[in-house]
Formats: sequence, structure tokens, C-alpha cells
Amino acid sequence: MYWLITLMTLGIVGVIATGVYMEMLPDKGVSGRRWFKPAIGGNLLLFVGAQAALILFGVQDVMAAVETVGEATEISVGMGLGIIGVGIPTAFSTLAAGVAVGPIGAASLAVLAEKPEIFGRTLIYLGLAEGIAIYGLVVSILLLDKI
Repeated sequence: MYWLITLMTLGIVGVIATGVYMEMLPDKGVSGRRWFKPAIGGNLLLFVGAQAALILFGVQDVMAAVETVGEATEISVGMGLGIIGVGIPTAFSTLAAGVAVGPIGAASLAVLAEKPEIFGRTLIYLGLAEGIAIYGLVVSILLLDKI
């Protein structure tokens, strides 16, 4: 199990290192580098493959674990996976809200420069985009109640 987590960590570290490389040396670019696209593809393939294997082997380990009654202080692997699963809707909905609020905020600022009287409408649109994150939080709270 630990080797799968190590593979996933190496995939993430590779993608982060590539991002740091691109941030530090933006003028050199990566268009002339033949190794760049295969390296990114290899890191992503390594991460996705290790994650799929972790799910496959992790579910079997969780199903094979004997459930103990009376020990509420220790968190099992199944409980940990359940808590991670509860956090996923909030994470994805927050990312989606951030993607939605960025262009809407920029467009509303551009419109407010020309017509300041429609400030209320732009706030409504921003609120609707931010509501996506609230929906994910509500789903996570409802799932947390089921654990």
C-alpha cells in the first residue's frame, strides 16, 4: 500500500516541479524541449495509474478489515477514506466556483466602469457563481451525517 502512495506522491512532485520550472524560467519556454510533453504525460499517467491501483487495493483492504465494536477513538482506513470522500464535493465545488467567479468578476468590473447603476445585478451574478461552493458544502455536510 505504501508503494502506491509513494508513486502518487512522485507524480504530484513531478507536476509541481514542472510548474515551478515554468514559473521561474518563463522566457526560455518549453516549446524547444522534446522531453517536456512526455515528462508531463508520464507524471500524469503515473499519478492516475497509482491512484487507480490504490483504489483497487485499498478497497480490498478496507473490506477485509474486521470491524471492532466499542473502539471509537481509533480511526480505521475505511473511516479515513470515507472522510476523504466527504471532502471531495466541497473541494471540487470550490474549484468550480473559483473558475466561475474569476471571469464574472472581471466582466462585472468592466461593466461597472461604464454603467455604475447596475452594481446590484453584478452582485447577483457573482452570488450565483459563488453559490456553487455552498452547494458542495451542503452535500458534504449531508454526507458527513451518513458516516
